[in-house]
Amino acid sequence: MTTQNIPSDIRTVVRERYGSIAEKFQPGSQADCCAPSQSSCCGSENEVQMGAIAQLYDDPAAFELPADVTDLSLGCGDPVTLASLEEGQIVLDLGSGGGIDCFLAAKKVGPTGKVIGVDMTPAMIERARANKSKVSAENVEFRLGEIEHLPVADGTVDVIISNCVINLSPDKPQVFREAFRVLRPGGRLAVSDIVTDGDLPDVIKNSLSAWAGCIAGALDVKDYIAAIQQAGFTEVDVTASYWKQEMIEAAVEQFGLDDKEAFKDINPQKSIFSAKITACKPL
Repeated sequence: MTTQNIPSDIRTVVRERYGSIAEKFQPGSQADCCAPSQSSCCGSENEVQMGAIAQLYDDPAAFELPADVTDLSLGCGDPVTLASLEEGQIVLDLGSGGGIDCFLAAKKVGPTGKVIGVDMTPAMIERARANKSKVSAENVEFRLGEIEHLPVADGTVDVIISNCVINLSPDKPQVFREAFRVLRPGGRLAVSDIVTDGDLPDVIKNSLSAWAGCIAGALDVKDYIAAIQQAGFTEVDVTASYWKQEMIEAAVEQFGLDDKEAFKDINPQKSIFSAKITACKPL
């Protein structure tokens, strides 16, 4: 399979993978964005079982949500805390999944605010809407749609959040253009995502399972920043959280990639990492 063949199949593979996760999910079992196994791109199997939420979220409210919500968390960070939300704001979550970040944001913006979650996977939207009823989040709405073509009107959102989703898109510049379109002047972008420092080997880029698992689609951090700036954003800031070597090796093993030599030159402390990314739409 060549790199050129990948984009036309990415959405189908990602939709099928995350749809399967939503359909098969049972509370009490940790959902996994990375591979069919129970280990996670965000930590070892043991760490996941001890509580991935505790590793990712600073907000105590995360621990008050039911297992139907927290066990379906597939993120790599805490964009809600990063966003510093205020009461009355309109928040948009790109790739909202089971809804954990939407429900946390809803508590921050209060009854005068609103949170919109957009996800392209029908099964995830179904799960999220069921979770909305469980947590009585009246100020949250879930919409089916692609983050490259948001079902949101121009200039109607105060803050956009996203948690380990933009890396899955085959057209990240379009995602940032859409984000810029729907934000009001002065609006902010606050996302957690997977990026790289340097180019990934072709064996990873050409793996559809690695795309669905959030590694192959990761952009070089310089290209990621450039795409945000080209969309019109300013004040772009990136804070890195580097992965450990064993986390990279475990992810590689999960994807069943044969050419292990492709990884011999990867710097495990810098090559693939999660990042806190913020930016502003000028007034």
